[in-house]
Amino acid sequence: MKLTDILTQLCKSRGTSGDEDAPIKAAIELSGLPGRRDTLGNGIVFLGDPHAKEQVLLDAHMDQVGLIVTGIDEEGFLHIDRCGGADRRVLPGCPVTVFGKEPLFGVIGNLPPHLSDGKSDAVPAITKMTVDLGLPSENVKSLVTPGDRVIPQYQPQKLLKSRFASAALDNRAGAAILIRCIHLLKEETLSCGISVLFSTREEIGGQGAVTGAFGLSPTRAICVDVSFGDQPGVREEVSLPLGKGVMIGVAPVLDRSMYQELASLAEKRNIPYKWDVMGGDTGTNSDAIATTQSGVHTALLSVPLRYMHTACEVVDTDDLENAAQLMAAYLREVK
Repeated sequence: MKLTDILTQLCKSRGTSGDEDAPIKAAIELSGLPGRRDTLGNGIVFLGDPHAKEQVLLDAHMDQVGLIVTGIDEEGFLHIDRCGGADRRVLPGCPVTVFGKEPLFGVIGNLPPHLSDGKSDAVPAITKMTVDLGLPSENVKSLVTPGDRVIPQYQPQKLLKSRFASAALDNRAGAAILIRCIHLLKEETLSCGISVLFSTREEIGGQGAVTGAFGLSPTRAICVDVSFGDQPGVREEVSLPLGKGVMIGVAPVLDRSMYQELASLAEKRNIPYKWDVMGGDTGTNSDAIATTQSGVHTALLSVPLRYMHTACEVVDTDDLENAAQLMAAYLREVK
C-alpha cells in the first residue's frame, strides 16, 4: 500500500485527545496484524519473537489537536476550549465539525474588523471564541453536550510530487511510518520482539505512552513524531527542508548508543538525516517512555512538517519512507 493511501485513511479518521478510537482502529487495520486495546485506549500490535531477550517498543501518538465544548449559551452558541495545543491564530472564521449526537457543521465566529476598535490584529483567547451552528438554542442543546469535540474541517490532499497536506499529520505521519515499517518486516524472521504502540493523549501530556510503555515493559524503544520543516520564519538550525530525510533526536533523555547506531545505519544505506538537538526534554512521548519503570533505552526519529497544529500541515512522503526504512534496518540488527 502506498504511503499516501495510508496517510489518507489515517487522517480521514478524526480523533482528538481521549477520543482516538477511529484513528487507532484504522491504524490496526492498516497494519495487517491482530491488535488489542488497553485501558487508556492505546492500540497495540505485535511482531517478531515474543520470547527474545530484546523487546523493542515502537510508538506514535494518534491524537490530533482540536477543541472541546465547555458550554452552550441561551443564544445557542457553543463555548469552547483547547483539547491539545490548537493554534488560536488560525481559528477565527474557521469552519468546523462538532461531534455531537451527529456530526454538525459550524463556524467559529469572528468580530468584523470594522468593529474591532483598531485592534484587528488581536486574537482572542479560545475561551472567548464561540461556535455558531446556525440553530436555535433548544435544538443545539438536544444535539450537543459539554465535552463533545470540535475539529476544524479539512480534506487530506496529495500535492505535487511527494508532498501531502492535511490536518492531523502530527502525528498520523508517525503512525504511517510505523505501519510502513511493519509492512517491511512482518514476513521476516527477527531476533527481537516488537510491540507497536499507537498511543493516546500525547497532546495533553502523554498519558497513553506512560501507561502503554509500563504495561509492555520494553528493553528499548523508538518514538516517532514530527518536527519543524522549513518555512518562512523558522530557523535553519531547528528545522529540515521537506524531502531531505529524517531527523534523529539528540537530547539528555535519549540513549546515545541508539541514536549513534541509527545515524551509522543511515550513512551506510544512504538515507539522508539531520541531528535534531534538544537541550532539555524532547516534547514527545520519548520523555515518558525513557523513564518508565527502571528506565528504557529510547531513541527519537522525526520527519519535518510545515504549519504544525493547523488544518493544513504538510509533509513529504519521501521522508516518511526514509524513516520507515531506517527503523526497519535498525530492528533487523537488534539481537
